Amino acid sequence: MTGTAVAGPDGGLRCPWALSTEDYVAYHDAEWGRPVHGDDALYERLCLEAFQSGLSWLTILRRRDGFRAAFADFKIAAVAAFTEEDASRLLADPGIIRNRAKIAATLANAKVLAQWQPGELDTLIWSYAPDHAARPAPRRIADVPAVTAESTALAKELKKRGVRFVGPTTAYALMQACGLVDDHLADCVARGGA
Repeated sequence: MTGTAVAGPDGGLRCPWALSTEDYVAYHDAEWGRPVHGDDALYERLCLEAFQSGLSWLTILRRRDGFRAAFADFKIAAVAAFTEEDASRLLADPGIIRNRAKIAATLANAKVLAQWQPGELDTLIWSYAPDHAARPAPRRIADVPAVTAESTALAKELKKRGVRFVGPTTAYALMQACGLVDDHLADCVARGGA
């Protein structure tokens, strides 16, 4: 059966995508699919998923420290106060992905989210978490969707509220990364981990 869990360096079975580099193994085992809460933490993941669009996640993962330094550790209030000079600085920063549209969306989203009540982003995102008991554990990579009804609804609601650069696929990647869904394969050592 192709696309099933594969033995990693320690012999434990893992999702096949996680085994191409040590960076992926560490991210897969310790972060991906683990619950993330807090407006700033979710804003960071939202931004990084948007920057990943069209690129390899490894590209983003290896630049995460650069992103955190460039975007004030993704503190919404701090990024919301960024100026045009900050935008120019970001476009010249080799430690991040220098995409004008993605940088503009990151800054605009901070300004939108800064107007929300504390905890509102967390509550909104987590309100779209599907019932885990109703979803069977994926056995193969082919069983993992790229988009769901929940991710489509979440993207639509975020867009309605002024958040940019989050379509249904990006919203689903956010849901996977932040533990709203557990898409570790059924035999994966990281499945259901906390």
